[in-house]
Amino acid sequence: MKIVVLDGYTENPGDLDWDGFNALGETIVYDRTNPEDIISRIGNADIVITNKTPIDKKVLNSCPCIRYIGVLATGYNIVDVQTALEKRIIVTNIPTYGSDAVGQFAIALLLEICHHIGHHNKVVHEGKWTNNPDWCFWDYPLIELAHKTIGIIGFGRIGQVTGRIAHALGMNVVAYDHHKKEHPYAEYVNLDELFARSDVIALHCPLFPETKEIINKDNIAKMKKGVIIINNSRGPLINEEDLAEALKSGAVYAAGLDVVSSEPIAADNPLLNAPNCIITPHISWAPKESRKRLMDIAVDNLKAFLDGDPINVVNK
Repeated sequence: MKIVVLDGYTENPGDLDWDGFNALGETIVYDRTNPEDIISRIGNADIVITNKTPIDKKVLNSCPCIRYIGVLATGYNIVDVQTALEKRIIVTNIPTYGSDAVGQFAIALLLEICHHIGHHNKVVHEGKWTNNPDWCFWDYPLIELAHKTIGIIGFGRIGQVTGRIAHALGMNVVAYDHHKKEHPYAEYVNLDELFARSDVIALHCPLFPETKEIINKDNIAKMKKGVIIINNSRGPLINEEDLAEALKSGAVYAAGLDVVSSEPIAADNPLLNAPNCIITPHISWAPKESRKRLMDIAVDNLKAFLDGDPINVVNK
């Protein structure tokens, strides 16, 4: 059995191993695959493992040996799952592996906004503290989170982790989600109430037509002036032009983002020039612990398929 990994570098840049897949068959791992090389690299492989390399109808029609596609992520829109279903090709994903890491990162973005630790470390090393007439200084307002309200849009596994940490910091937690599971530290509210009450809004919802650009000028107008917005879920949840304007006007005090609408970020993205906007390169998911968990689940998915009882199938 031949296994091809099309884009293994982001999952494993060298600090993990591919032993689990090697034990199941001849495994060829490519760090990255350009679109024009996808078909030739898959060739006669039975098993294809991909993260962001697209497997579309043309690829599926050109590679008749494929029996299984394993996506090294939760989102699987890079695979034409309908054509795969028609061809009886099983497609699996990794439904949960990094909830703790992503929730932790959401709070890290928030804390950076509240204290600008990276900036203050930088200017200390540049000599500003040494040459300062006072025994301390700060270049940005410092924000205490206790007793403030965080509104979490999407209160699934990741949203609950963020809420739990925020609650531990003394914050009041309100949540909006279609599926309500009661939590002792969270209050469910409707969306407009969440906008009106929240000092901080964290996005942890999937990208659906109804959530696309849920952060827009109309909804920003419903929020407290000076709200903080955190997004390490999906970039298109935010209308980036509207958010940039709100940051410039002060309607939104700050934003902490680990995702944008098009990745890698385009040089003309309006948020690059917006004030008080922290942007990190989609790394919430990437601690070694969560990537190891992802790898283990991906191997388990393939084992289950080979045993005739596939799990985490997305195209039933």
